[in-house]
Amino acid sequence: MILLQLSSGQGPIECAKAVGLCLKLITKRCEQNSIDITIVESVPDKQKGCFKSVLLQLMCSDQHLVRQFSASWQGAILWQCQSPFRPKHKRKNWFISITMHEIQDTDLSSGITYKACRASGAGGQHVNTTDSAIHATHTQSGISVKVQSERSQHANKRIAKALLFQKLENQRHNEMSEQENLRWQQHWEVQRGNPRKVFKGDKFAEVS
Repeated sequence: MILLQLSSGQGPIECAKAVGLCLKLITKRCEQNSIDITIVESVPDKQKGCFKSVLLQLMCSDQHLVRQFSASWQGAILWQCQSPFRPKHKRKNWFISITMHEIQDTDLSSGITYKACRASGAGGQHVNTTDSAIHATHTQSGISVKVQSERSQHANKRIAKALLFQKLENQRHNEMSEQENLRWQQHWEVQRGNPRKVFKGDKFAEVS
């Protein structure tokens, strides 16, 4: 299982806009390469089309293709553009980060318990009358999630596993020492100075 985490970090709304534009482009390129893409979780910002973070799951029969595609996006992404929200703002460089995670089936499966449950909320009669939703719990940490976005238990289990992985990663990061956080920040600053991809203008055109 390959995951891509798109994040605007502590950046302003322009960085959240860059995440949204990146999400559109990655989705388009996945379709061109016959890669299935699923939004596992997204945290929208205050403006339409802007996201603080997005977690994507990429799948394909050709695992090497997915790995190669995902790796080509990993790192800092630079968007060079006049702010669409603050026209007089002098800053024109907006950075976001993309992190790739590859999860082996054995990494989490033995530590997760699944329970089928009735989906709730909007979604129509089918969602409300079947036990397709999945409640998943990571037994060691006690972290749990409920997923009902898909119509099959199998698909919801797959998304639940990805979501639990992200929450465990967030917990690990929050528990890092001050020194470890400083090293992480220095690593991010180095990445900002050497972006993996550069895009320009409101059309988000990639610079070769």
